[in-house]
Amino acid sequence: MYTLGDISTNGAIHFPDWEAIVFEETRMTYRQLNARVNRLANALASLGCKKGDHLAVLAENCSQYVEIYFAAAKIGVCVCPQNHRLADEELTYVINHGESSLFLVGHGFEDRACSIQSGLTNIKYWISIENSIDGYLAYEELIKTYPETEPVPESPVDEQDPAILMYTGGTTGLPKGVMLTHRNLMTTVANAVLTAATELANLGPGRRFSTCMVLPMFHVSLWPVLLTLSIGGKVVINRKMDLGEILRLIQDERCAHINMVPTIYGWLVDYPDADKYDISSLIYMTYAGSPFPTEVLKKCIKRFGNIFSQGYGATETAGGAATVLSFRDHDIDGPRSRLLTSAGKAAPCSRIKIADDEGRALPCGQSGEICVAGKHIMAGYWKDPDKTAATLKDGWYHTGDMGYMDEDGYVFLTDRKADMIISGGENVYPKETEDVLYQHEAVAECSVVSAPDPRWGEIVKAVVVLHPGRTATEEELIVFCKKRLAGYKCPKSVVFWDKLPTSIIGKVLKKEIKAAFWQGQDRKIG
Repeated sequence: MYTLGDISTNGAIHFPDWEAIVFEETRMTYRQLNARVNRLANALASLGCKKGDHLAVLAENCSQYVEIYFAAAKIGVCVCPQNHRLADEELTYVINHGESSLFLVGHGFEDRACSIQSGLTNIKYWISIENSIDGYLAYEELIKTYPETEPVPESPVDEQDPAILMYTGGTTGLPKGVMLTHRNLMTTVANAVLTAATELANLGPGRRFSTCMVLPMFHVSLWPVLLTLSIGGKVVINRKMDLGEILRLIQDERCAHINMVPTIYGWLVDYPDADKYDISSLIYMTYAGSPFPTEVLKKCIKRFGNIFSQGYGATETAGGAATVLSFRDHDIDGPRSRLLTSAGKAAPCSRIKIADDEGRALPCGQSGEICVAGKHIMAGYWKDPDKTAATLKDGWYHTGDMGYMDEDGYVFLTDRKADMIISGGENVYPKETEDVLYQHEAVAECSVVSAPDPRWGEIVKAVVVLHPGRTATEEELIVFCKKRLAGYKCPKSVVFWDKLPTSIIGKVLKKEIKAAFWQGQDRKIG
């Protein structure tokens, strides 16, 4: 398999009658999935879509989202998935900047699509995925009209052709369009398969791999879908974030795998109704997106078992893990417990170096910027050669994350370059302070950021969410930290919020928290 489209074709050949997709009332075998993919690909081709064109998708997770990715891939069209959390003005910018000529709209976004329609300059065709919209083609009616034979594009699709244009970094400034080729994405699949082959040795006879797809498909966290459908597994799609529904799907569909961010795992482990569901089928729980607070991770391992695996990557690495921290590295006690704070070792298809400001590799133990090389690294940023040149240097992707590597090859993240606090000339990495705060029994969530200070320039400030029914004071938490950290790393100020602002996938929006203080708005925004 060399392109995304090969995944559904291969599935129809090797696992034709196996269940591939479960979404609400819809169940599809691999044969049925590929037939619908082909019908859509032939329909798009008939509308004039050709290799090199772009199409935009505004939808929540659904079975049709999977079909769109594969159908577009078969005819060389690049998919531009849209983050529905963006404001209308941002959506308009991204769709126009991405030069999409076709717009597919999912359930619940019909009014938004109509409201921005006049501002979209390149769209030639409008398709409604689930509901009727005046002037839009109906998805289901469209694909019924076309054959389920494999499409034959005018120009063959190559593994180096762009497959997905995924925008990232929209919380500040204009979003960047990350160009991901078929080769990038299929390398991500290879990375995941090679990693999972070791982790899933205990799947057992007679069981097929299945994943509960929770994170949004417009995000680079799409990789579990590609992995699962590449090996004949079953994808169980959850439309939107609902812990009770996620647990029900895992129980009813006997899912073996789930991929989430640490914040959502933190919610799940404290979910009061969790024990009402049988989730014993889970044997593989993966996480990425942000560092996992060590105390919360320990709590999750005690609750769900030692079945956790971490992947550290980015949109620019096609969602593929640059490093992996495996099951065996998730020990709660003993000498290996130190690895719970690690991002793991280089993944099978990745190379890692820790670099100084000149890009030179640093020796073990020295902190620098984490850089990644491999065939899963993006082709560049769409229409932004300067940003591409600043990020891709001599074959290495410069992540903007700071960290070091030990003698055994384990990578430890200290923090984002942009998040580092310089107080009184001392460098403070927020994660180190956050890890200590999480050790306090009253702290449910926290985020450490810089805040302006007339004497020190900036100080360490902690925003804390308490567990229901628990109490703590600012002074108590500061003293707690001082017993465990150097003084300059401890919060000079602690504020209490009801919740922290998070992204659509549950990542804490540290930039929004920091902005509240630097804009003179010392207030709750969570």
